[in-house]
Amino acid sequence: MIGKVLRGRHVARLLYYLYGPGKHEEHTDPHIVTGWRHPAELEPPLVGGGGRDFRRLTGLLEQPVAVLGARAPGRPVWHCVARAAPTDRLLSDEEWAQAAAEIMHRTGLAPRGEDDEAVRWIAVRHGPDHIHIVATLARQDGGRPRLSGDYYKVREACRAVEEAFRLRRTAPGDRTAACRPSRAETEKAGRRGWREAPRVVLQREVSTAAGSACGEREFFARLENAGVLVRLRYSVRNPGEVTGYAVALPADTTAGGTPVWYGGGKLAADLTLPKLRHRWTASAMGGTAAGLGGLTAGERAAIWEQAGQACSAGAAQIRALTAAGDCAGAADAAWAAADALRSAGAALGHPAIRRAANAYDRAARMPYGRVPRASRAGCELRRAARLMSAAAFATHDRHLAQLALMTRLAALTEAVAQLRLAQGHVAQAEAARAAAEMLHAGTAASAAPPGQAPARRSATAVSRAAFPAQPSSSGRRNAPLIPERAGTPAPHRPVSKRPRR
Repeated sequence: MIGKVLRGRHVARLLYYLYGPGKHEEHTDPHIVTGWRHPAELEPPLVGGGGRDFRRLTGLLEQPVAVLGARAPGRPVWHCVARAAPTDRLLSDEEWAQAAAEIMHRTGLAPRGEDDEAVRWIAVRHGPDHIHIVATLARQDGGRPRLSGDYYKVREACRAVEEAFRLRRTAPGDRTAACRPSRAETEKAGRRGWREAPRVVLQREVSTAAGSACGEREFFARLENAGVLVRLRYSVRNPGEVTGYAVALPADTTAGGTPVWYGGGKLAADLTLPKLRHRWTASAMGGTAAGLGGLTAGERAAIWEQAGQACSAGAAQIRALTAAGDCAGAADAAWAAADALRSAGAALGHPAIRRAANAYDRAARMPYGRVPRASRAGCELRRAARLMSAAAFATHDRHLAQLALMTRLAALTEAVAQLRLAQGHVAQAEAARAAAEMLHAGTAASAAPPGQAPARRSATAVSRAAFPAQPSSSGRRNAPLIPERAGTPAPHRPVSKRPRR
């Protein structure tokens, strides 16, 4: 079960929508299943023509807000949508009522036993697989409710309902997942014919640049060379100190023509500038990858061999620490494995490695944005990532280098899957296991005669797969940068409806 929290201003408009025919799906038999009073007392009465009279219910919900007067919040309507998985059994009205009560209790908006003191709320069911909870943010005792962390509390309540009713288990709200595109971003990408939303493209490019860089100067340079717009945020007290950054795609603009900016923390929890600096500082003991120009074939072969050895050493350390019960000691190597996957995928141009890096993304992060303590294995993996990125091309025996590195990367991700499973982080374990399966499948597909090996691709070609228009060698952009297109769309192509859950 998943829950989504929204805020609004008008109770009457929301009630009219919930009892109406619906815009994105048909509303069938809308009715109240529970609330701060018995549903029979709150159900809006029918009027002529099949409509309903919402005046009494609206007045009851808005009454505590009117009592607050000037202390009332600007958006007093709290709206939560709770939806079961398509594979779950059909819940009854009584079960949905229990789920709504659990959500209101855990968020603190309406704790059990405080029906006459807490906020006023209702839960409307107008579909078989979901309900809408509507509450006004004013307590009946004259106070204002606390909303701190309401999204994560809703996530905890949904997981409690899953366990109680034996529904499909979902991941906790531990902030390990990257920020997903909003519905508006997805529909905008569909209208413009982009295969991916700009947020997804930027998250991948920023993660790759962060894993390949030795510091923030090189990090920002790599982003600009990839055609990503970068905006730095400076300290108010120390004007020369950089405290943050934001990135954008030149083709992703607002109606006024200005770029749509995304801060690092809006892409993923570990892409904020302070956490990137911690990563670069902690891995300083591994050395840098500067000055790799003009390498011979043997030297480049040594780079791939060293990268494979770093993966094997990282996997061995993760397994040893997991068996010893020191899961926290293996967290840094699990975090650094993401850099190795990203850099290997960009340098070798192998689609299986790039897909595995995307699948592994969540498995790399610590819950709640924590930063793991540095480890030798993590530093070696980050150094290997920088070496692979700096070398850019493999040796003449590139086919064998791919197979050897992919096999060791698969062993590394399998070790991380065991680590996350031992920690009880099921979602992260599944992400690591999926990455390992993709790497094994890619290894099997690559184990073909040399004449059937995948064509050699440079780092520039890999970059063009996501960014068709590349900047010139002087650093100036000669064409607008856009995400990869799925094809040339019509000027106003309708967006297909996606099932919501």
